[in-house]
Amino acid sequence: MELIAKARKLAEERYVKGKHQMFCALETESGQIFTGVHVEANNGRITLCAEAVAVGASATAGDTSIKTIVAVTESGDVVPPCGMCRELVYDYSPNAMFILNDNGKHILVPVSELLPRKYKSEDYPNRRLS
Repeated sequence: MELIAKARKLAEERYVKGKHQMFCALETESGQIFTGVHVEANNGRITLCAEAVAVGASATAGDTSIKTIVAVTESGDVVPPCGMCRELVYDYSPNAMFILNDNGKHILVPVSELLPRKYKSEDYPNRRLS
């Protein structure tokens, strides 16, 4: 799969121990591909996941309709997204597909299956009186 190859190439080019250990590639519905590297910080609260960086790159370009997304480790292994990245991708593209590893085989899984019962503000309208 092309996205896996792009993410793995990024891992080969940008891996820095303790700084950039996860890598992401995503394709938007328009066919554009965006990549991102994990940005580690000494204060873990400000660390950025590779998926978030890639989504940020697509948002900067004004193209956030994500079709497919994949994350890989520094060794090139395909890994599932963390909970925060599941939330972020769903917020931008509820129909996005994640490439995951299933016993050595790559499969496509809808982000909605990775995030059941997601909170959506439109499901809870403000009923408070002024």
